[in-house]
Amino acid sequence: MKILEKKSWQSRIFDCINVLFLLLLVLTMIIPFLNTLALAFSSNLASMQPDIVLWPKEFSTEGFTTVWNRMRLYLPFMNNVIVTVVGTAGHVFLCSVAGYVLIQKGLPGKKWMLSAILVTMMIPSEAIMIPLYIVNKDLGLLNSLSALILSGLVSGFGVLLMRNFFLSVPYEMSESARIDGAGDLRIFFTMYMPLAKAGLATVTLFEFVSRWNQFTPAVLYINDPSKNTLQVALKSLIVDTDVTSSNFMITTNVRMAGIVIALLPLLFIYPFVQKYFVKGIFLGANKE
Repeated sequence: MKILEKKSWQSRIFDCINVLFLLLLVLTMIIPFLNTLALAFSSNLASMQPDIVLWPKEFSTEGFTTVWNRMRLYLPFMNNVIVTVVGTAGHVFLCSVAGYVLIQKGLPGKKWMLSAILVTMMIPSEAIMIPLYIVNKDLGLLNSLSALILSGLVSGFGVLLMRNFFLSVPYEMSESARIDGAGDLRIFFTMYMPLAKAGLATVTLFEFVSRWNQFTPAVLYINDPSKNTLQVALKSLIVDTDVTSSNFMITTNVRMAGIVIALLPLLFIYPFVQKYFVKGIFLGANKE
């Protein structure tokens, strides 16, 4: 009994330490976010004070008005929407098609295909940055949103993830459908895609976040300021010069308002895919 009590006491101590550690970890994430929100909704003068605030001082939305209208953040925002929506839709569709092909029994060279896909995941993006730039230049895609959309349109991670999701669907169902006269396209769209909602939500969330936050491709392929994406515009807004003209200074609330605007789509999409996301992570980890 004493041993059991001792173990129980140690377990409670360990649980308390875990809770305290997680609370500290959460605070390191929540406090900067609350500070950003508070400064974004503060007035110009109040936001310039060197304090960490968790509640707006002199509540105002002039930071959002300035960054959206005067700084014309709506242009890179719309560019980001186009690149993210079109790129994510294309990525999910192509990865799903490739994943469906790779689950077919008797597919010639399937093991070699899987090995080749795994190899692509081992190559760092920095190693192929220059070759990709040359390819886009030769195709005439520089200074166009098409370069950003086509960049990473298919990934080995997405293909393998969708393949694992499709493997969870009984193969006998597709065989029965073929006996009834259904073709591969009908089986893919009416059977596998509806049954892989968790997988689609997982791949969509990963790709949406990645494309919304992408910075390097935009810097590499875009020189036209009118084609800049949101992250490049935020970099110019936050890191570059403080003064854009002789009578206009970029205040802290303007910078923070730009950050909040960039975060809104991510905060909006997550609740809709969250119910599938956890299920999809565990399901996609299964192997054949």
